[in-house]
Amino acid sequence: MDFPQWVVDRVVARQGCLHPYPEFDASKTAFVVIDLQNYYTQPGFQGECAPSRATFPAVNKLASALRRAGGHVVWVQTCSDGADTFWSHHHRYMLTPERSARRLLELSAGHQGYAFPPQLDIQPMDQRVVKRCYSALAPGSSSLHDVLQAKGVTTVLIGGTVTNVCCESTARDAMMMDYATVMVDDALSAVTPDEHNHSLINWMLFFGDVLGTDQVTARLNPVSADAAASRTAVVAE
Repeated sequence: MDFPQWVVDRVVARQGCLHPYPEFDASKTAFVVIDLQNYYTQPGFQGECAPSRATFPAVNKLASALRRAGGHVVWVQTCSDGADTFWSHHHRYMLTPERSARRLLELSAGHQGYAFPPQLDIQPMDQRVVKRCYSALAPGSSSLHDVLQAKGVTTVLIGGTVTNVCCESTARDAMMMDYATVMVDDALSAVTPDEHNHSLINWMLFFGDVLGTDQVTARLNPVSADAAASRTAVVAE
């Protein structure tokens, strides 16, 4: 993403450079892909973000590159089961009754809207995490933090949809939980270009880095062949 000069100037003044991470230790890096479910990506569902479908190749490409380097891929799904109770304020005041009912239906675990589209390259070695609200790292939302800690992850790459909602919410919490956090701009999507760009500008100004998939891949420091073989053996068991 090309940032306006005023953004570049403020970021460099704050941290001394535009992009603070020269490399990523793949073994400690996770690509966390948020909400690329049918509900958010496919026509006919209430939550469709049409631009999300164009990000699938970039998401698959980065997931593949990180796996090859010995990193981790985590697919996060929203499930609405019980949301009218545990997230009652959102469903009562932030949604019309009709939209609330449809969200509860189309994001329920047994509905096709909850599933991932077949165009996504999800592999058996990848981790899946179910979340309950916008941020996967909000208290009680999901097991994502535990999953990342168990894998020794210190760097989180964020992709998925919607950039300025669940993706940014999860990224902000990751940064404030002391993960080095990067929003991957071509692996993210919002309903409009303005929402996408404004979200990433604000993120860059205050919270973390923004890189494209090729920039991330170029910075990956792969694990050794012995370590990769050991990890593969553990997964196979």
